[in-house]
Amino acid sequence: MPLLWIANARVIDPAAKRDEVGDLFIRDGLIVPAPTAVDRKLARKIEAAGLVACPGLVDIHVHFREPGQTHKETIATGSRAAAAGGFTTVVCMPNTIPPADNAGTIQFINDAARRDAVIKVYPTGAITVGLAGEVLAPIGSLKRAGVVAITDDGDCVQSNELMRRALEYAKMFDLPVMDHCQDRSMTRQAVMNEGVMSTRLGLRGWPHAAEDLIVSRNVVLSSCTGAHIHLQHISSRHSVEIIRQAKARGHRITAEATPHHIALTEAALSGYDTNFKMNPPLRTEADRKEIIAGLRDGTLDCIATDHAPHTDYEKDREFDYAPNGIVGLETALAVSLEILVRQSRFKLAQVVDLMTRRPAALLGLPAGTLADGAPADLCIFDPEESWHYDTKAGFSKSGNSPWHGQDLKGRVKMTLVDGRMVFDGTRIVV
Repeated sequence: MPLLWIANARVIDPAAKRDEVGDLFIRDGLIVPAPTAVDRKLARKIEAAGLVACPGLVDIHVHFREPGQTHKETIATGSRAAAAGGFTTVVCMPNTIPPADNAGTIQFINDAARRDAVIKVYPTGAITVGLAGEVLAPIGSLKRAGVVAITDDGDCVQSNELMRRALEYAKMFDLPVMDHCQDRSMTRQAVMNEGVMSTRLGLRGWPHAAEDLIVSRNVVLSSCTGAHIHLQHISSRHSVEIIRQAKARGHRITAEATPHHIALTEAALSGYDTNFKMNPPLRTEADRKEIIAGLRDGTLDCIATDHAPHTDYEKDREFDYAPNGIVGLETALAVSLEILVRQSRFKLAQVVDLMTRRPAALLGLPAGTLADGAPADLCIFDPEESWHYDTKAGFSKSGNSPWHGQDLKGRVKMTLVDGRMVFDGTRIVV
């Protein structure tokens, strides 16, 4: 491949503590040192003045619905939505149909990703067979098949004993365990945060204690097993404090926050719009602020979208019966810039770190850096450009987004994977 020269960008590479206006050079899919003057004359030059060039964004929590629910999303469409959002690496959850609880299903996902994805897609495997929380899945076989973690995401393992055994096996195979923290005995038929707003709307409330209890359980089990537990989509301020204390004691606990939990609160549900219905639910302003504080001080390790596509006819139902979840890959960067940089005064490099180096490091993924010799996975964006988000013009197969029809600021202008452009700012390039 000819030399590719990204010129005059603001290069932000948290792994190298680099934040400066400069150049990047790419050859044969890798970041390379500055070339000679002769090589520069022959290079293909992309002028990026006024733009930010950073490692491709990394999302360790997405649902691409394949196999089994391809009417909602496929690996092909999900990866295109990711590329349009600046993501070059994503990690898929195992709650497919059939669930990814065996090597055969993992092989199917890997084959589909190699065939159809425009970015890098990694699978997770289930903790239990059928995500039923009763019998452990074959964790060793899943590891050999290529999973990067195990999780029953969406179906939290309720048995403490079974979770303990899963952690012991996962530690043997050096696999992180990702957990959706929910005590289901406290959330039956619940559809939104429990409080004044749920009472006012006449909707069954979902107490924050349902999350806090499992977060506490996981801290105890990580302590007694030594296993790494990653806590997914934290929504409760009480959980943030539990995690903060656990980290201070040196436990192997990490955690993520979503763009929607840092941007929205239960007040958004006042119109019964099911595009604001999610699991865990949107909570109070106090919870939202504490999640942001947790991202600021390192209690929460990264941002993940929990991209969860559903069709319009599934979401267009009575609030009680509509499924939980929203799409988020195409809006994550803009929403995070608005809430964290412009409103909460984070440095831009901090937000880039939360969306690149840190999530990659949690699962040991080969991503999140622009070091010489690293894969040339890049996100190039304009942090100040405004744009109108219309899900019908988006790349996901579904449009269940709370930001549909809104003007956002911060636009991806180019996404490169292994030095090859896959998104040019308006369309997917394949």
